[in-house]
Amino acid sequence: MTMPIYMDHNATTPVDPRVVEAMLPCFSEHFGNAASRTHPYGWAASKLVEDARGGVASAVGANPEEIVFTSGATESNNLAIKGISAALKGRRNHVVTCATEHKAVLDPCAALQRDGFEVTVLPVDPNGRLDPERVREALTPRTALASIMLANNETGTLHDVAAIAAICEERGVVVHCDATQAAGKVATDVRSLGVDLLSLSAHKVYGPKGVGALFVRRGRPRLHLVPILDGGGHEQGIRSGTLNVAGAVGFARALAIAVAEMPAEGARVAALRDRLERAVTSRLEAVTVNGDVERRLPNTSNMSFAGVDGAALLAGLREVAVASGSACTSADPKPSHVLIAMGRSRELANASIRFSLGRSNTADEVDVVAEAVVREVTRLRSNSPLWRK
Repeated sequence: MTMPIYMDHNATTPVDPRVVEAMLPCFSEHFGNAASRTHPYGWAASKLVEDARGGVASAVGANPEEIVFTSGATESNNLAIKGISAALKGRRNHVVTCATEHKAVLDPCAALQRDGFEVTVLPVDPNGRLDPERVREALTPRTALASIMLANNETGTLHDVAAIAAICEERGVVVHCDATQAAGKVATDVRSLGVDLLSLSAHKVYGPKGVGALFVRRGRPRLHLVPILDGGGHEQGIRSGTLNVAGAVGFARALAIAVAEMPAEGARVAALRDRLERAVTSRLEAVTVNGDVERRLPNTSNMSFAGVDGAALLAGLREVAVASGSACTSADPKPSHVLIAMGRSRELANASIRFSLGRSNTADEVDVVAEAVVREVTRLRSNSPLWRK
């Protein structure tokens, strides 16, 4: 058993050896620039990219020409939100989003607000779910975009994106979905969801860091995005920059593996997650499992421990690598904006740990981690003025 036990898969995942194998030829044999159209090295690289584009498209039910490669989900989110807003500026200047979105969505929306857009941030219920009717009530004739994630990165809670998209379609509002945490874990099909834009990232599905994709719906009318990067007009003029050939190849392979193995792996990690929660909650009182326990990612458990300082708990859990929230905000001393939006107190939000399991985790590891959590919470509570029985 390797220590510390890794249970932070929502932050990132190790690259699958099968993905590495697929990528290796891109560093030596097929090292060409995919935009070089005058010789075989460029042609070979371009074919690898197009094959990868087809693979990513197949994994999410899209057409290959609807996939734009990016550097990751943060860029995809920015391109979607800023790109469609810039395209519609002057006609529509209102954006709708949700209070529990990732900062890679909330911050671009805040940037739009500084640029004169109106932004409505919708609340969630105590389980972290957004009522689609809230979206309906928020839409106006000036609404350009609704950006709603499929799965929350901290709690695993799933939103009813299909219902939200149907409401937006009635009003002619473009729908963007950040599916970074959902892809490869739960069904993520752009046609079933009914979305116009969808963000993905490779390193969440055992692929390499530094590569992602944005699904951009094509049809009548064709969706138009204003690029946020200028220089060369790559990726159908939407995203300039030399393509990461190895990254694209690895991304496609990683997604293919994740989708193929999803039914069995989802059931396996859900059983491990439930085992962890039972082992902890049966031995400790005043533990809150955050999120919608009926509609969440199979690998994610977010638990709050009353009377405990979260930073001290993390420091004491030497046996396990876990997080108190999103890896992208781990340097922020403020409590999780997701848990605060769900109505948790600052104290309880600060006493929360996210466990996100993955392919390498075993039942034995879960038992070791549960034992460590019980030990440390009990120790900290015995010395805490915050804990009163």
